[in-house]
Amino acid sequence: MELIKRLSRTHIDWILVLALIPILGAGLLTMNAFEGANRFFEHQLLWIGVAFAVFFAVSSVDMGFLKRTNVLMTLFAFFCTLLIALFVLGHSIKGARSWFDFGGFSFEPADMTKLVVILILSKYFSRRHVEIAHFKHIIVSGFYAFVPFALILFQPDFGSAIIIFFIWFGMVMVSGLSRKHLLVVLTIGVMAFGGLWYFMLADYQKARIKNFLDPLANIHGTGWNAYQSTIAVGSGGLLGKGVGYGTQSRLKFLPEYQTDFIFAAFAEEWGFAGVGILFLLFSIVIWRILANALVGAGNFEMLFGMGLAIFFMAHFAINVGMNMGVMPVTGITLPFLSYGGSHLVTEFLGLGILMSFRRHSRAAHRDDMKNEFLGV
Repeated sequence: MELIKRLSRTHIDWILVLALIPILGAGLLTMNAFEGANRFFEHQLLWIGVAFAVFFAVSSVDMGFLKRTNVLMTLFAFFCTLLIALFVLGHSIKGARSWFDFGGFSFEPADMTKLVVILILSKYFSRRHVEIAHFKHIIVSGFYAFVPFALILFQPDFGSAIIIFFIWFGMVMVSGLSRKHLLVVLTIGVMAFGGLWYFMLADYQKARIKNFLDPLANIHGTGWNAYQSTIAVGSGGLLGKGVGYGTQSRLKFLPEYQTDFIFAAFAEEWGFAGVGILFLLFSIVIWRILANALVGAGNFEMLFGMGLAIFFMAHFAINVGMNMGVMPVTGITLPFLSYGGSHLVTEFLGLGILMSFRRHSRAAHRDDMKNEFLGV
């Protein structure tokens, strides 16, 4: 009982933390080769330690300064500059200049940029949520999302650009958008996709979308990854083949099973039962994020929590969808499970900011603020 009281005074959502630990563990087990040195397992273990250190450090500091317009605009300009610098200084991987290579480690600015977009949209909508029905606010908020969206798309990184779009679209929706304006936005989106298809998408990106429409059209070429992924997911059966016994991943039929296709590798080894538990754990994570958002001190904190939930749900849905062959292969990581330091630190940084808002939220007038935001 005394331990529970002490933990409650830390203002950390321990239900959220406890739900994350088995997800992280599942990722480590799936990428572990169980024989000899394994750089993926070892590096990921190190990054998990760094991510938790960031999480607890940020949650202990009052991050209220992130609500200042000058701070947010500085962050926005800084990360847009980094995205521009990638075209000159970026390290090219599979035709995309998405990374800065520092020798011992690489850094992908697109991950942090997603968090900055959530913050700046939270600020914008928190000041104008009553007027959100005015179409001009859709345009202005769209500009804040479009600049990083375009810079990331030109790398080209179609997957991260799509996440930026979903963050913007989702936050517009929770802020209150009329059906008329929704129709206009969707029409613009269709027209924009047409423009992307003819003028901006690379040939391999078009091939992925074509393969999505007909996955078996070229299973020895562009459809190989998606085809092997669906085999891995389906071959897991009810209880899976056992940890370390996934043939598609361990025998190298499934490429990049530590990153983009880790869900397929997990499903093959853990089966439908393991996938069900994984979905349950992710549901708990999203539930706790939204629960913490709704006890925020004001509209900014609530919108940030909702934006963070949208960020995780978009990543999860797209990654699982492409692993199951129902969405195009876009190179999107699975939160907390896929190998990589940039996305993992970004995810825990976002959760740390949320915990900071939870710790320093003002109890006074909280209900009135929630009612104002929800239009009650």
